[in-house]
Amino acid sequence: MNNLSIFVDESGDFGEYHPHSPYYIIAMVLHEQSKNISSNIAKLNTELSCLGCEDHVVHTEPLIRREEDYEHLLPSERRHIFTKLFYFISKCDIQYKAFIFHKKDFQNIFKLEKRMAREISAFIKENLSYFQTFDKIILYYDNGQHELSKILNTVLATELTNYDIRRVLPRNYKLFQAADLICTLELLRLKSQAGSLTRSETLIFHSKRALKKDFLKALSKKMFQP
Repeated sequence: MNNLSIFVDESGDFGEYHPHSPYYIIAMVLHEQSKNISSNIAKLNTELSCLGCEDHVVHTEPLIRREEDYEHLLPSERRHIFTKLFYFISKCDIQYKAFIFHKKDFQNIFKLEKRMAREISAFIKENLSYFQTFDKIILYYDNGQHELSKILNTVLATELTNYDIRRVLPRNYKLFQAADLICTLELLRLKSQAGSLTRSETLIFHSKRALKKDFLKALSKKMFQP
């Protein structure tokens, strides 16, 4: 079977606009299953194990903010973990698509949901010839936000016939963790452009210039091209 896997994660919430949470970001990681990435996954597992993170699910926003499992780690140790996952993405034969929404542009949650559905639907329609080359498209999401889950189900049911949706456990899929990291980097791209990087983010990435040079420029090369 010639299948396409799509791993989805999000950054943000469906609450009202607040200056501390101005964006909603959806990241889709696309992996053509005919392209074997098992060696990439094995290498990442080995590298994370060497950093004391064996069988660990990397959550990048808590990692940057020194929360949860990361509260006792130095900035250099947290950067090493982040970098290992980033290099995994850069070396893998995968692509991604990010959808970015500025919450202040929407009067209420319903208008935001409508725009999300419209943009995801438009992305599929614009690339329908690509999606139709696969026997099946399998979308993986952890159902972290009910509103997004509903949007994904509705859009795929409308635009595709050969699809399946599966609930994912983050610990079972490195590509779901990759989607999490991409959400974080796209958020950092926005914050860097707005000059609003926090102290925690600067400790990890050093400067706006270093963030762009070391991560954002390379990430852009993985953007979806049909």
